[in-house]
Amino acid sequence: MARAHRVENIRLSGTTLTLVVDGKEYAVDLARQSPRLARATAEQLKTFELSPSGYGIHWPDLDEDLSVDGLIGARHASPESARTG
Repeated sequence: MARAHRVENIRLSGTTLTLVVDGKEYAVDLARQSPRLARATAEQLKTFELSPSGYGIHWPDLDEDLSVDGLIGARHASPESARTG
């Protein structure tokens, strides 16, 4: 699988997730992204895994996944449009 993003740093402060992605910093309120994350404890929020491709973040204790694209507002061409375009 091709690398979607280069996630250089992830920090968590309360429900604010700060990501450095492809050289740019983004701050995201996780409570606005997911009701499950909004209800999570600090301990549950700090236990996450980044996918090797940089595509998403997974919180195993909560069984919750968010895409990096969605968090930073990125849009990519779909494989279909790349083939026909």
